[in-house]
Amino acid sequence: MEHVIVSPRMAYGKLDSSRPAPPADEQTIPSGRRRRRFVLIGLLAALFLAASAASIAVLARSRARSKGPSLAGPRPSEAISRTCRLTRYPELCVSSLLDFPGATDAAERDLVHISVNVTLRRVGRAVYGASAIVGVPMDTHARAAYEDCMELLDSSMDQLSRSLSIIQPSSTSLQPKGTSDEDVLTWLSAALTNHDTCSEGLDGVADGYVKEQMQSHVKDLTELASNCLAIFAASSRNQDFSGIPIENKKRKLLSTTTTMTTSGFPRWVETGDRRLLQMAATGIQADMVVAKDGSGGYTRIGDAVKAAAESSPRRIIIYVKAGRYEENIKVGRKKTNLMFIGDGKDKTVVSGFRSVADGYTTFHTATFAATGAGFIMKDMTIENLAGPEKHQAVALRVGADRAVVYSCSITGYQDTLYVHSQRQFYRECDVSGTVDFVFGNAAVVLQRCSLWARRPMAAQKNTITAQNRKDPNQNTGISIHGCKVLAAPDLDWGANPTYLGRPWKMYSRTVYMMSYMGGHVDPAGWLEWNGDFALDTLYYGEYMNYGPGAGVAKRVTWPGYRVIKLAEEASKFTVAKFIRGSSWLPSTGVAFLAGLSA
Repeated sequence: MEHVIVSPRMAYGKLDSSRPAPPADEQTIPSGRRRRRFVLIGLLAALFLAASAASIAVLARSRARSKGPSLAGPRPSEAISRTCRLTRYPELCVSSLLDFPGATDAAERDLVHISVNVTLRRVGRAVYGASAIVGVPMDTHARAAYEDCMELLDSSMDQLSRSLSIIQPSSTSLQPKGTSDEDVLTWLSAALTNHDTCSEGLDGVADGYVKEQMQSHVKDLTELASNCLAIFAASSRNQDFSGIPIENKKRKLLSTTTTMTTSGFPRWVETGDRRLLQMAATGIQADMVVAKDGSGGYTRIGDAVKAAAESSPRRIIIYVKAGRYEENIKVGRKKTNLMFIGDGKDKTVVSGFRSVADGYTTFHTATFAATGAGFIMKDMTIENLAGPEKHQAVALRVGADRAVVYSCSITGYQDTLYVHSQRQFYRECDVSGTVDFVFGNAAVVLQRCSLWARRPMAAQKNTITAQNRKDPNQNTGISIHGCKVLAAPDLDWGANPTYLGRPWKMYSRTVYMMSYMGGHVDPAGWLEWNGDFALDTLYYGEYMNYGPGAGVAKRVTWPGYRVIKLAEEASKFTVAKFIRGSSWLPSTGVAFLAGLSA
């Protein structure tokens, strides 16, 4: 009998159409706190739009005085035409730029700034419009999808605003100190992923009114983000992934050991954080202590998160004592630089039960979710106990930039670890699951981790990764470096084969480097998503892996798959190069390998 993956969707967040909508008596109305928060987000978006409109009006009057009257409508300049030819949605690119006063007189470098500004204004209008339906009764799934979109669009406004502050028009000074083109690529990539995640969550909504209203507000947002990413990528200095060689023996190989601190940490981990990650919890002076027995200042982790200062420039340490905490925790965008330290794997445990089968979006199922920049977690277990029959059920979701998870256990079944977006690093973690149990669209490196394939539902195939890079200009992918791919004791190798990954989106990118692979890994290595979808546009690579499942003789022969032979090509996916870890990991204190080997 042919083994097939039993899954309620072909894409994450898309529910099985046969799933009945919750009854009317289960309809939800947001709490006063949440309603006020979404209304506030809408008002802030309105204020931004008003300020933006005022500045644009001044620019338009200035342009009009310099050019004199015009009787015809605006026509694209040669600069606009050339620029928009670089994008995946050129017609939308032209029309959106023509709507911006003065764009027809702009140089090509200025159009980079204008394209991000146009996208930011459009997202602001979407947030303002969507906030108007916050008080409408919704069923569980519609409410989850709506709240996901509001959170994701709010994050996009922040990422686009930060990008705009770096992308200076040609007539102004250089970009701010301490920033880089790589930051902008990361933030624009994340904004695109945010819009895509929002749209996918809405696809499964049964409530016609909510779905129609929200889809009208977010229309074209993904395409606009794609366009400004393409325009910026073409103008930026980042060429790391252009012309990656398959084999060229004449080229000089890059060094396999890049600069790192004497303690082995990437340089973006500051000295203070480095010490914290090396210390035992008992030796750390915490800002907040959470304890189930009441011996700390809080008995729930969520209460400590709420009490933490917003937009903190310094590290805030939350020590979570041993115990089982049954709660769903959210570290929002404004909760920056939070560090969670437990008493050890399987001692400090956070448990949740949410699943897609219970009416949530995949994004909303997470037991622990973090989007605040500088998020760190150490010595904890995060689990989702919904079980394989409940399908998508996330244990840990991270969309925080420069996030570090160290010496943690992340346990679930389908969709265990959601590496949603931005730059992330995982070290010495145990991740266990069944279908697509490491998935998302971050630029992420897992180093010296153990990936455990568990027993799934009958006739299911295990797939370790499902990377969803949708756009060729996104600087995202999953790099698994120096890890172990292992079989859990309950896995039936014959009935449930295990694959290294499958392509969730068109430009899926995943590599395994210098990792041990157990005999449970199917000789083909990789699994199709749906027929020949993405097989010639994905990038799947294997470099110097070992173990009984690492043989490449019987691997897939897809155009996008390669056995990496050059250290130069493999080094593109190291901590130092793929997530620019040498600039920010040292401050977190987690040990890491910057290059291919020590």
